[in-house]
Amino acid sequence: MEDIKKEQEKAAEENTKAEESVINEQDDAKENEAAAENNGSEENNDVKADDKVAENAAEAEGEASKGDTVEELKAEIEMLKDKYLRCAAEFDNFKKRTLKEKTELILNGSVTAVKAILPVLDDIERAIANGQKTEDAEVLREGMQLISKKFETTLTSLGVKKIDTTDADFNTDFHEAVAMVPGLGKEKSGKVIDCVETGYMLNDKVIRHAKVAVGAEA
Repeated sequence: MEDIKKEQEKAAEENTKAEESVINEQDDAKENEAAAENNGSEENNDVKADDKVAENAAEAEGEASKGDTVEELKAEIEMLKDKYLRCAAEFDNFKKRTLKEKTELILNGSVTAVKAILPVLDDIERAIANGQKTEDAEVLREGMQLISKKFETTLTSLGVKKIDTTDADFNTDFHEAVAMVPGLGKEKSGKVIDCVETGYMLNDKVIRHAKVAVGAEA
């Protein structure tokens, strides 16, 4: 009986040791899991910290780039403003210069024509003075013809020419009808019959229409 009792106690003792070993292994497993969780949390924290640093660096770089862009835009605006002011000043000077030239042209544009005509006026004055010294009409006539030719030459040099009306068809661009001459037949109808007042052109522009009499059939 004692041997059986000892065997039972020994078995109970071994069971107790086995249970304690299992409990110890469970505790070690829990400790390992806790440690692993702590390590994972620390790693996550490190990753988050690195991400935060990278994000801050990106934001700082973006702010710096934005600042550079603003400065560049300001510089470009100043350049365009300066260019605009220069163009405005140049255009204002151009307007003033053009206005001055136009004013001078209006005031002094006839200087060339007047200077060209003055010698003709001198000849007329001399002809009048000489006409008082002679009674020969032929001499006076020749003198007036010479003055007339000189005046025509002067006008031609200035770009002035007569409008030809000899056997010309009536043309409202050059002629002004002041009379109608009926009964001249079909051939003379619409033709210039007589020039009452000579017309003139300046550089191909009519400055005075020729006043003419125009033929009509009846």
